[in-house]
Amino acid sequence: MGSQIKVKPLTSELIQDAEALFATSPETQGCFCTWFIIPVAQYHAGGQEGNHAIFCDLMETSDVPIGLLAYRDQEVVGWCAAGPRSRFARALRVPSFKGRDPAEDESVWLVPCFYIRKDLRRGGVARALLEGAVDLGRRAGAPAIEGFPFAQGAKLSRESMVGVESLFASCGFEVTRRPSSTRVVMRRRLDSA
Repeated sequence: MGSQIKVKPLTSELIQDAEALFATSPETQGCFCTWFIIPVAQYHAGGQEGNHAIFCDLMETSDVPIGLLAYRDQEVVGWCAAGPRSRFARALRVPSFKGRDPAEDESVWLVPCFYIRKDLRRGGVARALLEGAVDLGRRAGAPAIEGFPFAQGAKLSRESMVGVESLFASCGFEVTRRPSSTRVVMRRRLDSA
């Protein structure tokens, strides 16, 4: 039996854990989970330091946590971003969200990305994080929470940080749109869940 995974919303007290986790991959170390938040030119211009500063500022100024960390045996092993769709302005410009209702952007939550330490993938960490995001969204009063993972059977790419359809389905999310053969938009209602 494996160790239990504990999930905690990111706070300033846990920033060093997030930094340590992101340092385990060149992609996350440079991104600091800002890819879906800021314009691409700003993302590249700021580089690692600029993106880190934006991440820390957002963490300090947001009304609700900007994401969650997963721990196994007191060691940080994973992350997922979560919060109101409006926070993820760049994600909302992708074709997957073309059919959304913009009036919901402030209230409906989005889980746009995950990062699980490579040696601990396929061990339930992503599911624990997604369940934590659902709980956090519910406690914040969100009526629903969404994701735009890879569709079942789609070939994964570098963008697999968005998750996969089976993960979201296992946490009670239902398909609302299939904008392409590779992507699906999934939603879970929180007001009656």
